[in-house]
Amino acid sequence: MSEFLYVYHGGKHPETPEEGEQMMAKWQAWMDKHQSQFSNPGNPVGMSKTVSASGIADNGGSNPTSGFTIVSAKTIEEACEIAKGCPINDEGGSIEVAEIIEM
Repeated sequence: MSEFLYVYHGGKHPETPEEGEQMMAKWQAWMDKHQSQFSNPGNPVGMSKTVSASGIADNGGSNPTSGFTIVSAKTIEEACEIAKGCPINDEGGSIEVAEIIEM
């Protein structure tokens, strides 16, 4: 079993408290369904900075991170199948999936 990093990009912010509750319920249902495979369910993240040789930018880059999760799966294809059901896909966001390489 390998571990994969989900990096969430984008997504929509709820416009009302009720919409926020509905979004959280969808996320919780997805997380509960795959609970045994999430070695770290992760969290949303705040605004990021991009550090490079040319300096530090406050904009988080061209596609800022909005959160992360670490999932256990046999293959990257399996990890991608799990990611397909994530609610962020319905909120205008996306998920970057990468295998974590043990050093």
